[in-house]
Amino acid sequence: MTDATMKKLGLAVLETEAAAIEALKSRIDADFVRACQHMLDCEGRVVVIGMGKSGHIGSKIAATLASTGTPAFFVHPGEASHGDLGMITPKDVVLALSNSGATEEILTILPIIKRLHVPLISLTGNPDSALAQAASVNLDVSVAEEACPLGLAPTASTTAALAMGDALAISLLEVRGFTSDDFARSHPGGKLGRRLLLLIDDLIHTGERVPKVTSGTLICDALLEITRKGLGVTAIVDNDNVVQGIFTDGDLRRALDRAADLNATPIDELMTRDCTLVSPGLLAAEALQIMEDGKFSALLVVDNNKHLIGALNMHDLLRAGVV
Repeated sequence: MTDATMKKLGLAVLETEAAAIEALKSRIDADFVRACQHMLDCEGRVVVIGMGKSGHIGSKIAATLASTGTPAFFVHPGEASHGDLGMITPKDVVLALSNSGATEEILTILPIIKRLHVPLISLTGNPDSALAQAASVNLDVSVAEEACPLGLAPTASTTAALAMGDALAISLLEVRGFTSDDFARSHPGGKLGRRLLLLIDDLIHTGERVPKVTSGTLICDALLEITRKGLGVTAIVDNDNVVQGIFTDGDLRRALDRAADLNATPIDELMTRDCTLVSPGLLAAEALQIMEDGKFSALLVVDNNKHLIGALNMHDLLRAGVV
């Protein structure tokens, strides 16, 4: 088995699965729309069922639906016939996955599903199967061949089912007007949630931790303040705490280039006066964008009258997982 042979085999798998997904395009039809409508009209939840590999795909589809605005959960059909069927209510919609359409554990609970009068959407590879015929609407996810050379391991068929599940979920997301904020609220613990929900108010240094000096302070004293506070910058304020400018490492380099006397030069002469200021309530992700666009390492936070409230730097965003 040469390297070239293994690459050839891997490429063949991808080509087979890509062809399986390509074939699904013609099946985004009236049945697909009916399936979406059933889920849009659902007053309860979408209950996804499937056995074996179809079960794994079904579990992922349920998770995708739930995180994109369509309440859903997965029920193992084997457990359903031993009590878990009680999870399905008359307000729900059932989404059943079975490539053969003849999975015994699913067929066993079909009569109960029918008695609940809930819409049944099936994803099968056999439109003439018992499951497909019993469904309110069947979505054809059949494939010409599996990527497995033995034609046994579910490969292309599971890829097709997963792709159709994604098509359903994202279509529903768009129709519902589901936004990035909605998505973040269902992912508060992840990096995405932090990027979309975290405000700078939760990160800024305030009170005695804010690096600041008053106008007229010598550069040498300002450097001591920068060192004490550890943010790499200091704000320059007037006697009313109104920001007059900022002094950064870039300003220090310019001072050294000019051979300025750090022990005798007031900071006002070398500070950046027209500095970027931000207000409370700004998303941390937006603060990151401002820093990256302006090549800043820190930002000053002020109120509507430019009174200094706090400061934050790139390390604060790194620690919060925003970067």
